[in-house]
Amino acid sequence: MLSGLYARWMYAWETALTTRDENRIERPLEWGFDHLADVCGTEAAAQVMRGETTPAAAMAALNRRLVAHPEQMFGYTTPTDFRLEQRHPELFPTNVRPETLEQAAEFKRRAEAGELRRAPFLRFTSPIRTPYPENDQVNARWYEAKLSSGKRPRQAMIVMPQWNADAFSHNALCEMFLRWGVSSLRLSKPYHDIRRPAELERSDYAVSANIGRTIEAARQAVADIRSCIDWLENQGYTQFGVLGTSLGSCYAYLAAAADPRLRVCAFNHASTDFGDVVWEGQSTRHIRAAFEHAGLDQDTVRQLFSAISPSSYIQSFAATSREANRQSLVVYATYDLTFPRKGSLAAVQGFRDYGIPHVAKVLPCGHYTTGEFPYKYIDGWYLGSFVWREFKRLRAES
Repeated sequence: MLSGLYARWMYAWETALTTRDENRIERPLEWGFDHLADVCGTEAAAQVMRGETTPAAAMAALNRRLVAHPEQMFGYTTPTDFRLEQRHPELFPTNVRPETLEQAAEFKRRAEAGELRRAPFLRFTSPIRTPYPENDQVNARWYEAKLSSGKRPRQAMIVMPQWNADAFSHNALCEMFLRWGVSSLRLSKPYHDIRRPAELERSDYAVSANIGRTIEAARQAVADIRSCIDWLENQGYTQFGVLGTSLGSCYAYLAAAADPRLRVCAFNHASTDFGDVVWEGQSTRHIRAAFEHAGLDQDTVRQLFSAISPSSYIQSFAATSREANRQSLVVYATYDLTFPRKGSLAAVQGFRDYGIPHVAKVLPCGHYTTGEFPYKYIDGWYLGSFVWREFKRLRAES
């Protein structure tokens, strides 16, 4: 009886948190072939225009081709314009709740009054170009650990928060890593905070009913992560990890499947199929509504997003894990209504089936309630202790 009461209370709390923002917008379905022209040319769109196939069939075929050629999907050229900028941190909120807007205004006031210190940010032009110039300027807040001994290997984490995170989300994790001598790049995902186009209140273009643009955003995120590793290598770093939450977890997984340099991987909320999360999750109800109004079903949506689904690259992830002697952490939540539990359990089972070294941890809460007291401290302990232990292991190996 008590467990049933707890579950109902948790589901009610989770639902309240996922529905408090009133600026989610249902946008109509767009196929977005133009966003993938650099990997598929214009043939797919031309076939649709000639009536030789349907848009859904052409996009599904394109996804299958990209999955079959991951080097084409996630290949990139290292940027040449890396630079560090010093500027005042800003919040860049994605909701219009009064308390959040007041907090953002207070940060601006403190910066103008000289009460807020400037912080270093790594900037460079993303290898994947989009129609939005502000989005193509990658942004990562730099937390540099000062090491007293030159004998210790230089270690760094790349941290990617959740979808629609403000610019301060996960900074506390980076500060915690600093205490252990691990540097961090807190990476702004495509279309987030300073990279968000001016016409948006939320980071809607990262995940939307525009299929091609959503896939392009994931490709760009992976290229940005790998470019950050390139910059870190040039700074003398030799051991790397990645931590992603929710959508950031998906991007982190795709990057780790493509790049064995990532040897410590923490996936904070994980699932298997991108399309299933979009279809079944509370946070993406407005996107599902657009798909339903266009006559699409769940199986079709799953196919349309297969090129950015972790399950499509489990063999690649297993291969890079063996090459890197990698350990991974998978955290999921029992009462998650955004990344439904069955998808998280399937993700963990995939790790087991392919013999991928991993640790699985379960939170007694939901997706959004992970950020609430006391669950955020439990989650922080899981993530922090794992990263500390794995970098200690890598130091011992070297």
